[in-house]
Amino acid sequence: MIILGIDPGLRTTGFGVIHKQGTKLRYIASGTIKSGEGDLPTRLKVILDGVSELTAVYTPDCAAIEKVFVNVNPQSTLLLGQARGAAICGLVSASLSVAEYSPTQIKQAVTGTGKAAKTQVQEMVARLLALPGLPGSDAADALGVAICHANTHDTLAAIATIDLAARGTAGLRMKRGRLVG
Repeated sequence: MIILGIDPGLRTTGFGVIHKQGTKLRYIASGTIKSGEGDLPTRLKVILDGVSELTAVYTPDCAAIEKVFVNVNPQSTLLLGQARGAAICGLVSASLSVAEYSPTQIKQAVTGTGKAAKTQVQEMVARLLALPGLPGSDAADALGVAICHANTHDTLAAIATIDLAARGTAGLRMKRGRLVG
């Protein structure tokens, strides 16, 4: 399975592509999409086009993206949400399923703690993917999103197949970061 991870940002959107085979993860590519300066619609188009190009080049099987967190500045949160929306549009235009993870879930999956610093995420991503050096922070975050999805996808799929008919439910769902029946 090839997974495309996206760390959305209006100025810089990180991307990471990994291959998962069994329990092994292999690095394919990572980098950033830089929207530069200019008016908002033009910058959003750069993100949309960049994500569309990534899906064409790497032909991922699925994608994952970081959820928006609420900043102190509401305007920044709105702009980040628009950048995230442009990235999601690029992913779904390629008919990809898109999973969403909070920053805490991603840090937990990569480092073991939800309050890890950016440098810890970079170091663990480099270790988990056997990279020769540290990736840039935006690329590392995007690779972290992909790693989080690689680890979470199988678990959720396995849980969903458990027969819960005796409890009168068809499966489990996520609520506030927890699995509930």
